[in-house]
Amino acid sequence: MQRLTLIKTFFLAIILTTAPALANTLSSDDRKMEIRNILEERDDQIKDLLGPEGTDYTDEQREKLRSIVNDMMDYREMARFALADKFDELESEEQEEFTELFSKIIRDQSLRQLDIYRAEVVYDDIEVDNSSAKVTTTAILDDSRIPVLYRMKMKEGEWVITDMSVDNAWTAESYRRSFQNILRRRGYDALIENLRRRAEQAT
Repeated sequence: MQRLTLIKTFFLAIILTTAPALANTLSSDDRKMEIRNILEERDDQIKDLLGPEGTDYTDEQREKLRSIVNDMMDYREMARFALADKFDELESEEQEEFTELFSKIIRDQSLRQLDIYRAEVVYDDIEVDNSSAKVTTTAILDDSRIPVLYRMKMKEGEWVITDMSVDNAWTAESYRRSFQNILRRRGYDALIENLRRRAEQAT
């Protein structure tokens, strides 16, 4: 019995140590297809919940929408980018608070742009460079064609979004410009107080 347990443990160790290596052997085309499938599945889930234009949502549906829209976002990575060098100067508790407030604000904003998820999505290009990717899509809604882009990376075996652009406005980049301006003029204390107030107003 002990021998059987040791054998199982041995083979489990082999599987766990070789899984990342096997993932890295995927071809560029395989990775592109993997990313597209993930985003398409997410898009279909959102469309199913959204229903036709003018649909009213229960609190439960809004929470599900908020979760699906945002769960692929790597908010810590976005927060680190937006705060630039200042992020690494913070204590771990301060980093956690900043990331939590930052993510809450973006999550709230995501529910104000739900119509974009009703659009037909055309995948124009997917560029993969090792564990990073850039996805270029066009959202077609009525007579409008809106460019929607994603920056992604592989993290702990899963693709996550580190920034996204709607109509040529990158989320983390836009916040970085705003945050750096506040830091230069008024300092970090003023910035975090501003985020606390905004987070309190979030739905």
